[in-house]
Amino acid sequence: MKKVFKILGILLGVIVLLALTGAAVVHFGGIPTYEVNAPDLKVTADSAMVAEGKRLSSMLCSKCHMAQNGKLEGQLMPDLPAEFGKAWSLNITRHPEYGAGRYTDGELAYLLRTGIKRNGEYAPPWMPKFPHISDYDLHSIIAYLRSDAPELEPSDKVQPASQPSFLTKLLCRVAFKPLPYPTEEIVAPPPGDKVAFGKYLATGKVDCYGCHSPSFETMNIMEPEKTPGYFSGGNAMPNLEGEIIYTRNLTPDKETGIGNWTEEQFVKAVRFGQLPNGGAVRYPMEPFAAMTEEEASAIWAYLQTIPAIRNDVDALSSGQENAHASK
Repeated sequence: MKKVFKILGILLGVIVLLALTGAAVVHFGGIPTYEVNAPDLKVTADSAMVAEGKRLSSMLCSKCHMAQNGKLEGQLMPDLPAEFGKAWSLNITRHPEYGAGRYTDGELAYLLRTGIKRNGEYAPPWMPKFPHISDYDLHSIIAYLRSDAPELEPSDKVQPASQPSFLTKLLCRVAFKPLPYPTEEIVAPPPGDKVAFGKYLATGKVDCYGCHSPSFETMNIMEPEKTPGYFSGGNAMPNLEGEIIYTRNLTPDKETGIGNWTEEQFVKAVRFGQLPNGGAVRYPMEPFAAMTEEEASAIWAYLQTIPAIRNDVDALSSGQENAHASK
C-alpha cells in the first residue's frame, strides 16, 4: 500500500510540475507571434472611399483610438474588462514610424482580417477582427487612414505597452487564434436584400453580435451565428466609472428582448440613443450617429429572423445591485 501511495504521490508531483511549467510558459511567454503573410495590396482610392472609410472608422475605430486632443494617437482603454488586464490603444495616425503610416496597405488589411500585426504579434481580444467585412469597406478604411484628415495628422505619441492578464495570455494560446485571410473577394449583399444586408452589418461590418452575446470569450468569430446565446445580451462590460453594465438582449423575445419594440423605436435607439421608455442608452453603448437609417432598419429586419432567447438582463443587473447592497 505504501508503494501505491508513493507512486500516486510521484504522479501528483509530476502533474503539479507540468501545470506550473505550463503556467510559467504562458505568463512569461506573453502574447504569441505568428508568421506574417500580408497580401501584395495597394488600395486605389477615390473621395467616396475616403468618406466611407471615415464614416466606418467613426463607428469602429475612433471610440478606442481617439485621444482627448482629437487625434487618433491612442489612449488608455478605461472600459476594458478587468479580467483582460490593462491596455492602451495604439497610435494609428499617419506617422511613418509610430503610427499606422509604418504599415503597408497589405499589412493593414492582414491585421484587420487576421489579427496579426506587422511584427507577427497577435492582437489581443480587445482589438476587433473583421474576417467578414467586404473588400470595399476594408479598403475604404485603409484609404481613410492614408488621408489628410486632421485627426490623422502624424503624431509621434507612443502609448505604454499593454499589460495583458494571465487569462488574456492563456486565451490567446488556446482560444483566440489568428483568423484565416480570405482567398476570394468578399462582396457585401446589396441594401435591397434587407435581411442579408442587415446580417452583414450585424456580423461583419459593425459586429453588433460581439457585445450583445453573453461573453467575448465564447464568440465564434468565423461563424457568428454559432456563438452561444447569439444576440441574447448579458455581456458584462464596465462603464467609465467601473460599474458593470450588462448588454441588452436583442433577440425577438417579447419579455426580455426587443420583441415588443417597433422598428422606429429600434432605429432611434441605435442612431440617437433614445430608448422606448424615454430613457437613454448607457455607456459602453453609444449612439451610432454615423449609421444611416437604411442600415439600422436592415439590422432590425435581420434581428427579426433570429431565434428568440429568454435572457433577463435586468435580473442580472438587479442581482449585482443586491450583492453590493449586502456587503
